[in-house]
Amino acid sequence: MESSQDGPDTEAFRAELRAWLQDHLTPEVVAAGGHQIEGESLEVLRAWNRSLADGGWAAPSWPVEHGGRGAGVPEQLAYLEETNRVRAPGPVNVIGVSNIAPAIMQFGTPEQQERFLQPMLRGDEIWSQGMSEPDAGSDLASLRTAAVEDGDDFVINGQKTWNSLGHFADWCQLYVRTDPTVKKHAGITCFLVDLRTPGIEARPLTTITGGQSFAELVFTDARLPRSAMLGPLHAGWSVAMTTLSFERAGVARLHLSLANRLDELLADPRAKAGLEDPVLRQRLAGIYADIRCMRFLTERSLSDPAAAGAGGSLAKLSWAHCDQQLAALAVDLIGLDTLVDSDRWGENLLAVRQASIAGGTTEINKNIVGEHVLGLPR
Repeated sequence: MESSQDGPDTEAFRAELRAWLQDHLTPEVVAAGGHQIEGESLEVLRAWNRSLADGGWAAPSWPVEHGGRGAGVPEQLAYLEETNRVRAPGPVNVIGVSNIAPAIMQFGTPEQQERFLQPMLRGDEIWSQGMSEPDAGSDLASLRTAAVEDGDDFVINGQKTWNSLGHFADWCQLYVRTDPTVKKHAGITCFLVDLRTPGIEARPLTTITGGQSFAELVFTDARLPRSAMLGPLHAGWSVAMTTLSFERAGVARLHLSLANRLDELLADPRAKAGLEDPVLRQRLAGIYADIRCMRFLTERSLSDPAAAGAGGSLAKLSWAHCDQQLAALAVDLIGLDTLVDSDRWGENLLAVRQASIAGGTTEINKNIVGEHVLGLPR
């Protein structure tokens, strides 16, 4: 599939990437990318990450001086389409490359940029993001993990949860409260934290699927140097709100992943008998139409930077709904065979429950759409 945004430069970019993937992508890497990151698959993906970095494909949107290609939105979209077409995994540090690295580029000191960006890009160091807390999930400004100044150090106490790869991670971009006396948005500071620091414990969380891709982090009198701050003191909200300017096309991952899963469902021979049911066929047609609409919504938001934020919320809402509908349809098409432990569609039925929470809850995204698209009052 080629985007309508392709021009001569994008076509050349796409052709170069397609040739590189043909020469370097192996079935072992594809298989590792299709499972939760843990144990042996983690090491396979880290080796693949280094190959991506050596080829200049780990983060095409990054500036050239930091190891990227300075790719614009059409090239970013082409990158996602081509890697998706052959099921090629991206870098291990997905959150790091997309979220943390742009903040380091914008707010980090030259020393921080030199120290952290290349190991992150290559997957030599795994990163997690310390935002959510047991009582502060979507409402980041309500976080209570505290950092108290003590000479040249800060002493951290509190808890973070739902840290992706937290128990595998070497480093964490951590948001903490440094001034409890001001408005809640104004008293937050961001730190770059070595998770091997004494006083930090990472506890893996077992999800409903039985996997352990998340962890909770507990901080007990952990001491961080002032040099670990990313950005000014009390300016963590600005760091957190740094837009994904280097990965604007990332929203395309949503409809591309759904299209892949729909293709896999239609290729499953067990689904053919279910398609004789006109009601199930109608549900299938509705999901197909939703995925196509998500693609057009994505390209529209990418062509209008001013609408990118609200467009991302619309795409996330559509994806969460469609992802859960597709999982339910798979079970109804195939039948109770999907509910055994070894069946991927049964596991998927459990996994997609998080779709309406992860990456921004449905309620938060509806508020964004209501206020910024429809002009409704707060």
